[in-house]
Amino acid sequence: MNSPSSKRGRLFVISAPSGAGKTSLTHAVIERLARRGQALKFSVSYTTREPRGAEKDGVDYHFVSKEKFLGMIEGGEFFEYAQVFDRYYGTGRAKTERLLAGGEDVVLDIDWQGAQQVRAASDDAISIFIMPPTRAELERRLRERAMDDDHAISRRLAEAEEEMAHASEYDHVVVNDNFAAATEELLRLF
Repeated sequence: MNSPSSKRGRLFVISAPSGAGKTSLTHAVIERLARRGQALKFSVSYTTREPRGAEKDGVDYHFVSKEKFLGMIEGGEFFEYAQVFDRYYGTGRAKTERLLAGGEDVVLDIDWQGAQQVRAASDDAISIFIMPPTRAELERRLRERAMDDDHAISRRLAEAEEEMAHASEYDHVVVNDNFAAATEELLRLF
């Protein structure tokens, strides 16, 4: 575990297609590490999409308008950003740098486009891709969570193919076939 001011924190990048379990696995790892006394900070991304369900501003995402987001791009305020499904997502530069400089380990839950930007800018970032066991299982998970209509699910599955084509660019690939086993595999990487 890094203590503040001892050394620079480590930067972890986790990516996956929608429905692969990336966010659930990341939160499970953060909780398990916290029980061990090891801190891992989750970077809360900015997005132009509307909140879903019980999502809270500043907790799940920083929800901003497209105009605000574009202004932040122009102002160089993002560590990385990407456009996904006609919406923008990005990681705030200032807070991420402040945490890392203070010795905190930080995890970014971002897509492959953002991961490419982070790897280009930070040669010591540790990148992890969460892979669903099969396309059929991914579709089942997307339908089970009941957040999208058939058109959106088809679009997400098409996007998943593109995202999974980038898995080989990552340092590690974890297949989320069994949540507990995938959590244990991820824990070994932190």
